Formats: sequence, structure tokens, C-alpha cells
Amino acid sequence: MKLPKFQSPKQQGPKNHIAFRGGAYSLTITAIVLALMVVVNIFASALPTTFTQYDISASQLYSITSNTKVVVNNLEDDVTIYWIVQADEEDAVIENLLDKYDTLSDHIEVVKKNPDVYPTFTQQYTDETVENNSLVVECGDRYRYIPYDDIYLYETDMYSYSYNASFDGEGAITSAIDYVVNEDQPQVYVLEGHGEAELPSTFSDQVAKENIELTTFSLLNSDSIPEDADCVLIYGPSTDISVEEKEMLADYAASGGKLLVMAGPTEEDSLENLYSLIADYGVEVQDGIVVEGDREHYAFQSPFILMPDMASSDITDSLMEEHYYPIMPISQGLVVSDDTAGATVTEILTTSDASFSKLDGYAMETYEKEEGDIDGPFALAVSIECSSGGQIIWFSSSSFLDDVYNAYSSGANVNLGMNALSSMIGESEAMAIRSKSLNYNYLTISDSTSSLLKVMMIGVFPLAYLGIGIGIVLRRRRLQSETV
Repeated sequence: MKLPKFQSPKQQGPKNHIAFRGGAYSLTITAIVLALMVVVNIFASALPTTFTQYDISASQLYSITSNTKVVVNNLEDDVTIYWIVQADEEDAVIENLLDKYDTLSDHIEVVKKNPDVYPTFTQQYTDETVENNSLVVECGDRYRYIPYDDIYLYETDMYSYSYNASFDGEGAITSAIDYVVNEDQPQVYVLEGHGEAELPSTFSDQVAKENIELTTFSLLNSDSIPEDADCVLIYGPSTDISVEEKEMLADYAASGGKLLVMAGPTEEDSLENLYSLIADYGVEVQDGIVVEGDREHYAFQSPFILMPDMASSDITDSLMEEHYYPIMPISQGLVVSDDTAGATVTEILTTSDASFSKLDGYAMETYEKEEGDIDGPFALAVSIECSSGGQIIWFSSSSFLDDVYNAYSSGANVNLGMNALSSMIGESEAMAIRSKSLNYNYLTISDSTSSLLKVMMIGVFPLAYLGIGIGIVLRRRRLQSETV
């Protein structure tokens, strides 16, 4: 019997040697790749969510605005955000938001407080019954309690008679941070004594949210405007101011003061003394109520509910970028002349060339232009910047901030008013942080598009992947046969 011949490793062919080297190389590469993956995963897990998560939501629900970054980056004092929540009851959206604040600044610390463990903790901040996921922002002796109901907002949709849900966590927290770190808040004095309208609740709430303190005052029993006034607000007067009041307001603006006026047409009294404030700068208030002749410039089939054109400015740019457009109901026309007494006059809102002012005013019986009516176009809002640094912003409607009209404009009206106020008191970086919609947006496609997508997803893509796989297998087999 003939014994089989065994070859030593040196006698074995080059094929086995190459295969051995290839196998060892593959194992080494695999080990290195696995090690790198472990290291990368450990490193990624340690990174803040700011760098590891990308927000693709339509309303940027999980993102922080530049306004918040300005406030947070300027922090010099330590701020603690207490998150009042029971175990396993954490709101995912709030948790994500708090993580972002925690990573934005070393001056911010988020501390979770379980009411089951600390049942009396919130009593030092509020007497209310505290819901889960409520917050307390604290810095030193100053604090602000943020109830859960102020984080998730529900507003009536005037079009569908339903409710729109929105998330206002960022606006509430950033406002609270700004409040607790700044003892001196902007002071806005609201003129009274002339049948002024009450400030609408939506606007008042937004003012409070931005930490602007409102104080009513009267010039009838005062010799001057308070020295600590950052701005004077005149809202919806129904009777005229006196000559003395006009002079005090004019001197205030001429000496660097800020004056925000929202005055529309009145049913009875004329506001000649008030109008003379801007007449001194070449802006004339027209009689009557402005009516639009261009269907593209009015809403709800009501030619007196105007949809003006917006000029680019610090007040309007944020609205234009987000495609929000204010509406101006029951307005007077403003005409700017060339003689501005050295001031810079900017038309913020304007009507179309087809507009005109109905001299009958509230007594008008038709929207058609009649003899005596004044031809447009008109300005509906102007900004007057005096050479002294003073400023007057004038809106020719006293109704545009009403809650109903603000709802019709999807909040653009209040944002416009707040932007004007914020710019005047030097808080432009803290202009309104809009709440973020939680309503679902549905993608509607045609039947033909739907059929095409089905064919692509069920037929084309799987067959393409199968073809690629078969091609790779055949190529590998061909290479192996060539090697042999």
C-alpha cells in the first residue's frame, strides 16, 4: 500500500499561502473597524444632543432660535431650571428642550424635582396646584414659575372653529431667564384719560412674556412724562388730547423719547391735537376710513379689512421671512410729504393705488368710491426718526391688535405690534419667539402619483436591488475562477 504524500508548509503551493494572508488581513481589518465603531459610538453618546440630532419638523419644534442663543450667551449669573415631574411622566418635547438649554451655557443647570420625593418644594414659588412638567426658573432671589398650561397653548381657529395646539416652551423659558437675571425691566407708560381702549389680552400677555412692565399714567395731572419711561404708548383714544399734553409729548419725542401710537378713526370726536404730533414731521392724517379697491389687498370680502404691503424694516423683516401678513381693519390714510422737518420718515405699511378714503367713515353705506372721497395710495403705519434720537411709530388703526383680528392674521398683528414696541425700547434681540405649531400637516397626492410611487417602491426598487446583488455575486465568482 502506497502512503499519501504530505507537503511541508514550504512545499505547499502559493495559493494556500495567499489565502492564509488574505484571511488574516480580513480579520485584522474587521477587528480595527469594530474597535473604531465602539470608540465612535462611545464618543457620540457623550456629545450633546445639539450635535447628534437634526430637527426635520416643519415648525422646528426641537430647535433653539437665535433669539434664545443671544440671551443665553450673554449670561453672567448662574440660572437653575427646576423641572417638576414625577418618575416616568416626563414630556419628551420638554426634556429635549431642557437638554438644549443645559448644553448651551455652563451658567444653566437643569434639576429634576419629583413631587413625590419633594412634596413641599414648589410651595416656596407658588400657591397653585403644580402639574407635572411645570418649571421654575431661578437666579439668586429672583424666580419665575412656568405652569404646564403656559407651555402648551390651545387657541381657537376662527376659520374652522377648531383648536390649534402649539408649543411655547422656548418662549416661556427664555423669557423667564431674561427676567430672573435682569432686575431692571423696560418701563412702558400707557396714556389714559381720553377714552382709550383697553389693551387686548393677547397683546398684554405677550408684553408680560417679554418682561415689559406697563404702567398707566395721565398727563392731565402731571407736568412731564416720567423720567424712567422707555416708551409711551397711546392706544385707541376716543377723545382728543389737550394742547398742553401735545406739547409735552412733542417735547418728549424731540428730546430722544419713544412714542408708540395706535389711533384709528373715531365716530364722534376729532383728534386734531393728537394728529398734529406727526403733522409737525410732514405726515398728514386723512379724514374717513380707508377702503381698498384691489381684491388682493383686502380680506373676508370686506374692503375695509386691509391687507397692506410691507416695506422691509427691523419691524417687518421677521414677519416677511416667515410669510406672515398683518391685516389692518378700520384704518385712516396717512400721507407723507417732502417736508419732514429734518426727520427720517419711513412708510412701514402701504395700501394699493386702488385704495381711497371714504369720508362718510362709520356712516358709509357703500364700498364704492363716491364724489369727495380721497384717492390713495396711503401709508397705514409710519416710523419717524427724529434727529435727536427720538422716535414715533404710528399705526392708523386702533383695532388691529384686537384678539379677533389677531386670530384672523394667525398672530401676525400682535407680532407686528410687539416688534414695534421691542425695537423702540432696545429689545430687538428679544422680539417675540413664536410658539411652534403641533398641528399635523398632511401630504395630499393625486391618484396617478400614488400609483407611480407604488410601482417604484414595490417593483422598481426591489428589482434594482436584486439585480445589483446578483451582479456582485457573479463578479465575485468570476474573480475566484480567474484566480484558480
